[in-house]
Amino acid sequence: MAGSVLAESAWGWSIFALVLLAILMFCWTYIRQYQSQQESEVVSTITAICALAVALITSSLLPVDIFLVSYMKDSRGSYKEWAADNITRQNIEDTILYGYYTLYSIILFCVFLWIPFVYFYYEEKEEDDPNKCSQVKNALKYTMGFVFVCSILLLIGAFVPLNIPANQNSTEWEKVKLLFEELGSSHGLAALTFSISTLTLIGMLAVITYTAYGMSALPLSLIRGTRSVVYERLQNTEDLEEVDQQVEKIKSKCVDGRPLSIGDRRALQKLEEKLRTLRRRDRHLETAERSCWLKFCCALRPFKIGLGIFFILVALLFIVALFLSNLDKALHSMGFDSGFIIFETNLANPLNELLLVLQIVFPLDYILIAIITMYLVFTSMAGIRNMGIWFFWIRLYKIRPGRTRPQALLFLCMILLLMVLHTSYMIYSLAPQYVMYGSQKYQEHFNRTSFDSRQENSNATWVTKMCDVKAPEDQCTVTRTYLFLHKFWFFNVVYYFGNWAFIAVFLIGLIVSCCKGKRSVIEGEVDDDDSDLSDDDLVERHHV
Repeated sequence: MAGSVLAESAWGWSIFALVLLAILMFCWTYIRQYQSQQESEVVSTITAICALAVALITSSLLPVDIFLVSYMKDSRGSYKEWAADNITRQNIEDTILYGYYTLYSIILFCVFLWIPFVYFYYEEKEEDDPNKCSQVKNALKYTMGFVFVCSILLLIGAFVPLNIPANQNSTEWEKVKLLFEELGSSHGLAALTFSISTLTLIGMLAVITYTAYGMSALPLSLIRGTRSVVYERLQNTEDLEEVDQQVEKIKSKCVDGRPLSIGDRRALQKLEEKLRTLRRRDRHLETAERSCWLKFCCALRPFKIGLGIFFILVALLFIVALFLSNLDKALHSMGFDSGFIIFETNLANPLNELLLVLQIVFPLDYILIAIITMYLVFTSMAGIRNMGIWFFWIRLYKIRPGRTRPQALLFLCMILLLMVLHTSYMIYSLAPQYVMYGSQKYQEHFNRTSFDSRQENSNATWVTKMCDVKAPEDQCTVTRTYLFLHKFWFFNVVYYFGNWAFIAVFLIGLIVSCCKGKRSVIEGEVDDDDSDLSDDDLVERHHV
């Protein structure tokens, strides 16, 4: 029996191992593609790759969770032989739960200790004073602030939700003693859950900002494509000639030795900066015109248009499903005090219904839920890449191929870690019943007699149904993701209103993206604050 259990459960974890390998390869390629070659450092590069890998691995655990609880049952709704024992099922559920807590603990470590330390370590680096001890000391000093915040969150999560003795005659020491006993009995999991839920709120803000915009910007960017490189170069040449004439016109004023006025000097300085930028653009456009990769991308233009149309349809499906799910909660939930929790789907949700239909053909439903998860992650990455990293109205960093600073990559990975935490709730909102039970089924007698009465009445009619909240508790296993999401009801209230904000930002982003024209073929490669040295380095890489 034990060997059979291991063999069956190994299916899900084998898939997870293959996904893990693919994730590590993708992370290495992605970070190397965007990092600045001049400012790259081994420590920051490894940190960014590992943090991005943790984010993607955490997001890939949800499909594994759904797969394992669904794989315990056959198509008739009966537990498979290897999963018939309650202890076996509990062991599998605990394995998934410990997997979540392990990854969430790593996320806490990354967000509050590892990434801040590496960020400040790099910020304290000085060319004229390569004192490593001073760098480490200053980085630790700033990192302690993050550790303090993490400690506060853990303490709040550990003590606030616990019950204080109702006996008014209890001494303060007895109350404190009970708190520590309950904390020890739960192994601090409530503290970890509260801390992760708090970070999820920050991730929700990032999802509303970046993912909602990325879901509209990415498809339309694929459909529109880029401007013609020949036309761009011709237009750039005309701009070069025009600016050059303006520069010569201003310089002609001082031919006889007269000094230029303050206004002319400022105008000349701006024109010379613009002239340098236009010359850099010309070098990049010339390189792009000869690029074999660009010609290959042009050949893939029909495929990109088809992919863009598919992505925009998927995005619209997401928004419709999210709207119906939120509307269902508004109309049929238990209200504000319960966190807008609903125990059954009252409005038809297209994405939830599609997953339930696809589960007939193994493994189409698991492939779709994995695609949905990755789609949300990659549209988030696209949103950050297009918008850059902002602090309110202040733009901190740009994300550009071959030009991204180490600090920007660390910020990017930290934001993705926070966004992935909110991804599970987003997917639950899109397909609540499927995320809760997967493709599990159970058998029910038409007059709702108990499941064990099958042995008493051999002529009874049994109906196979999809698992829902009305199913007997011992016949359907709830995913660990669902239990984790509903640990604290007040967070669900914020998530609920966050979904409405997500829908609003998506619609605004869709309108803005439709109004935009085609992007430049060298978008992100040339900027006013780029140095000629870094520009030459990037051009050489493109030649290679």
